[in-house]
Amino acid sequence: MKIGIIGLPNVGKSTLFNALTGAEAPAENRPFCTINPNIGTVMVPDGRLEKLAGIFQSEKTVHASVDFVDIAGLVKGASKGEGLGNKFLANIREVDAIVHVVRCFDDGDVIHVDTGIDPIRDIETVDTELLLADMETLERRLEKNQKAARATGDAKLKAEVNLLVRLIAHISSGKPARTFTDDQEELSIMEDFFLLTSKPLIFACNVSESDLTGNMADNVFTKRVGEFATETGAGLIIVSAKIEEEISRLDENEKKDFLEALGLKESGLDRLVHSSYELLGLISFLTGNKSEIHAWTIKNGTKAPQAAGKIHTDMEKGFIKAEVADFNELAQHGSINALKDIGKLRIEGKDYVVKEGDVIFFRFNK
Repeated sequence: MKIGIIGLPNVGKSTLFNALTGAEAPAENRPFCTINPNIGTVMVPDGRLEKLAGIFQSEKTVHASVDFVDIAGLVKGASKGEGLGNKFLANIREVDAIVHVVRCFDDGDVIHVDTGIDPIRDIETVDTELLLADMETLERRLEKNQKAARATGDAKLKAEVNLLVRLIAHISSGKPARTFTDDQEELSIMEDFFLLTSKPLIFACNVSESDLTGNMADNVFTKRVGEFATETGAGLIIVSAKIEEEISRLDENEKKDFLEALGLKESGLDRLVHSSYELLGLISFLTGNKSEIHAWTIKNGTKAPQAAGKIHTDMEKGFIKAEVADFNELAQHGSINALKDIGKLRIEGKDYVVKEGDVIFFRFNK
């Protein structure tokens, strides 16, 4: 999974990226500090793996991972090449989901590219450029398909033309492609359009340290972003890039103590990864033996053979069955043999839909 971190210059984007990934991307108090995208890979937090490693006495633990991409700050006119426009838009096309960092704190020492703090204005600046880029993509495709449909009379092309006309009207009204339809057939067609505003989006409200640990109800900026997120089909998390920066310097025990002292249950990284999984419809299943405990990321709704194929294509081709244990039951009873004795180790076939937290042992023809 690749997540792009975007936002206007100087909203705390690169600071947050560095804190999440432990990278050392430039994060200076000036516009366009980031030019080329920085990429950092982080492990998906999952406490279940340590428990399984103890049960199986495993030599190695492999977490699922996420790539975060720190993309250069955008300015008005990016869709027409202003600032680092074309490069910025091309970088966004390559990610699976977008985290849009929005400045929700006031600090006279930190430069803002516009006048005053107004997160909705900042969001709309970015959104407008993404919408304009999508409009250009759709209008080119519409022109091409209209000619082809007239020449061939192809019913599929005519249906796509109809879809394009409606989608262009939707985007022209300032609405993102992700709010256009819930129809699975239309969504399948739209996948070929590679639209920027169809990508799952999370707003990350970057607040001050005192706001995050104090009374968030007093922050009017985050309230407005929350309402906007609901209207536009986006997710929302509230973070303090400065606090995440402090957390990133601590070891695991110190992190836990620090979070408890601040009254926080999870770090911003944990919340961001969990929100991203939820937004993208992803789940994890687990495999284990004496050599290795491994977490695997799949789409919710994936069947057992395709989940096996995530490990190796030969396992999908030669799939016979899956022996499935529920993680919580395995953790409670302490061994696979104990689950077998009480009939809790299930045998599932090709139509089994893998569930979050399944511990699976695949049987297949080699």
